[in-house]
Amino acid sequence: MNIGARAGTMSYLRLTAPPGEPPPMEKTRLSSKGQLVLPKAIREARQWDEGTEFVVEMVADGVLLRPARPFPATRLEDVVGSAGHRGRPVSAEDMARAIAKGVKVRRGRGRY
Repeated sequence: MNIGARAGTMSYLRLTAPPGEPPPMEKTRLSSKGQLVLPKAIREARQWDEGTEFVVEMVADGVLLRPARPFPATRLEDVVGSAGHRGRPVSAEDMARAIAKGVKVRRGRGRY
């Protein structure tokens, strides 16, 4: 009997399988080092090559494994000046004094 046809319910795998692909139902085993081998058919279907990084999340009935989406490469020129400071350069000591002064003012108003 087809799982998706039972009493009007739909299987999670049937909902998440790529269009036109049957849901994969293969087994794997956890090694003594905590490693899993993803079956070749799944790796090929998802085009997951060696070195692919994954995000692993705990969910109610197991774990969810998704490929990690890396941040795009960033160049220094693209982010320099993003802090928005205009004016003369400020030393680390000057910044520390300004932060301490701000904290003292906020504490005086009951903020911290």
